Amino acid sequence: MIPILLVLLVVLILFGIGFLVKLLWWIALALLVVWLLGLLVRGLMLHTKDRDHDRQHHW
Repeated sequence: MIPILLVLLVVLILFGIGFLVKLLWWIALALLVVWLLGLLVRGLMLHTKDRDHDRQHHW
């Protein structure tokens, strides 16, 4: 009886670790997308700011 409970406990622990690792991969993927979008938006904002800056100084 005890060996069966130990095996079930090990299975539950391994299942929990596997689920946690999969969850962490999805979180990492979401953070990567947010980071890339932030870089894109920042680049576009800097590009438009530079263009407006150039337009103000040219007569």
